[in-house]
This record gives sequence, structure tokens and C-alpha cells, in this order.
Amino acid sequence: MKAMGIIFSNIYDSSLGELTNQRTVASLPFGSRYRQVDFVLSNFSNSGIYNVGIITKYNYRSLMDHLGNCAAWDMNRKNEGVVVLPPFASGNTGVYKGKLEALYSAVHFIDNPDYDCVVICDSTVLCNMNFRPAIRHHLGSGCDVTIVANREGDQLRKKHPLILKANQKKRVTEIMLDTYVRPGSYVGMGMFIINRSLLVEALQDSNSRGLVHLERDYLQKRFNDKSLKLSVYEYDGVVLRNEDIRSYYANNMALLNADVRKGLFKQESPIYTKVRDEAPTYYGKGSDINDCMMADGCVLYGNVEKSVLFRGVRVEKGARVKACIVMQGTKIGKGASLECVILDKNVTVTDGAVLKGTPEHPVIIQKGEVV
Repeated sequence: MKAMGIIFSNIYDSSLGELTNQRTVASLPFGSRYRQVDFVLSNFSNSGIYNVGIITKYNYRSLMDHLGNCAAWDMNRKNEGVVVLPPFASGNTGVYKGKLEALYSAVHFIDNPDYDCVVICDSTVLCNMNFRPAIRHHLGSGCDVTIVANREGDQLRKKHPLILKANQKKRVTEIMLDTYVRPGSYVGMGMFIINRSLLVEALQDSNSRGLVHLERDYLQKRFNDKSLKLSVYEYDGVVLRNEDIRSYYANNMALLNADVRKGLFKQESPIYTKVRDEAPTYYGKGSDINDCMMADGCVLYGNVEKSVLFRGVRVEKGARVKACIVMQGTKIGKGASLECVILDKNVTVTDGAVLKGTPEHPVIIQKGEVV
């Protein structure tokens, strides 16, 4: 069975506040050198899925700049590759409100008889997954849709958009939306496998009825009236959900844990990103760097502890940076003190400035600001 991929780049922009004022969720920097879209694109590439559509809504200039010709993901191919799908491509006059409406705007791309099924993914759920076993599971299940999910046993009583219960054969027996994780339940990972012809039919029918939400208006509604069979494919690896500012901060900090890094960045299935030629990071005399994750091109003279630093960050003498996320091109002045702060790209922190947040409520400084 030959599969194509669909990625949503904008669906959850509003939940990440200031970090997505000028970019899509898909192009949000993560983990010192990556963008969130890198993870799902790498998963597709490592799974042999090379025809991928990225559905956009607005603010996608930085995403297109990052993707370039997609050679980094081995998707600069003659007959396949990555296609950016703007919201008005189908002639619609409004920006989409939900996933069904977004998919309908890309129906011309999806309705390709060369492909048998479609793998649909959010860009907020980060993992290192091979889709081949999931597609085989989908075929063997005889179900209409397979939902990729995991178990969140340590996060009971935490709300998630999609909660599932299934029997021993992994057939879904109950589907719940926007509710709490319960013992024995599965948590949807925003990944769906569906037969292409069925998806096209569903999109045309939903558009004629004014339905816009994939989970509520299609999956749950059709499941409840017994016209749709659903299965679960359980993923048991590391899963990071960047659903809001708090989880984005916590998941970046989680990368300082060796077990999390090992589960997310696997040697046999690399996570690719746009290659930039940078000099190695320079550690100045008197600098003190402890338990950090950082990219190339940094110049460090101060003290940095338990932080994630992107390319080209400069920390001057006497500066103290603790439990912070510092994005590309940011300059931190002499004697500055930062704790639990997210600094967007090209921020300038003046000499002696003091900024302090908490893990639950990190301070956010927007792109290009001077503080």
C-alpha cells in the first residue's frame, strides 16, 4: 500500500501565544537546532512517505524559508516531494476553522489515485516513529480509520483533545473529546491513517453539510452512529506534546534528560533539519556551562545552567542563565540574570537586566525585542 502524508502547520497557533504571533506552530524552534515540523517530516522520510502536503493558514513565510527545497529530508524528488497548501487553493473565500475544512481545501492534492492511504499528522506532537508498522496494522485491522495513540499513565486527570478506549484487538470501543485521561485509556497523538478514497468521500460529504472538525464532526459522530470502524495503533516510545506554553517549556527542559534524548533522537532513524554552516561553540575563559543542550555558533563567557541554547547565542561575562530557552541570535549582556525565561530569536538583553519566571509560568520575550 502506497501512502501520502498531510501535515497541519497552523491548527494550534493560538494555544502557544506570543511564540506563534509571527510563525506557524510547525516552524516553532525546538531542541536547540530543530523546528517542530522536522520531526513529522523526518518520520515520513524514514518511513518511505515522500509525497507530503503541508496545510497552511497564515504566517507561513518562515516555514517556507526553513523547508527550502526539502533536500534535508530527501524530499526534493522529481515526481514527489513537499507541497505547501495555502488556505485558498481550492477557491474557498474564508480561512478554515477546523481540520475537515482544512483538508477539504487540499482535496485536489489528496485525490490522487497513485496513493492508497493518507497519513494525517499534527505538528505539535513530537516523536520518532516509523509509520510502516502502523500502516500494516491499519490494513490488517479491517477498520476505516486507525488512530495512533499512546498511554499516558503518569498524567491521569490531565485533559487531552482525544481519549480512546479499545478492546484486546485494538478496536475502538469508546471515543471521548476534551476530557481527562483515565486508567487504561489511550491518548490520541494527532496522527490518523485513513484510506484515500474514503477520506475524499468524507471531505466532500462534510463540506456539503458544513462540518469542519475532524474529531468531533466525523470520527466521533460517525463512530457513535456505527457507520465508522476505528482501530488504535499503540506507540510506546517517547512522546512530547507541545500543546501550550507550559508544555513547550517543559518539553525543551525534558531534553536535558538522557533517556528522553535517546528515545527521540535515534541513530537508526535520524531527525533531519535544515543544515546551516556554523563555527563550533566557543567557551570563553571563565565561563561555566553545566547540563545544557546547545547548537553551534554560540559564544559563551558567562554562566549557563540547565538551559537550551540555539545557534549564534552570545552570553557575556558575569551573566547568569538558568533553566532558560534561548533562541537563535540572542545576545545576553554582562551581569544579566535570567531564570525560567523563553527568549525568542534575535532578542537583546541589556547589561544587568533581571528576568525571572517559573516553570509553570515562564517569562516570554518576543522576537527582536530589547529588554
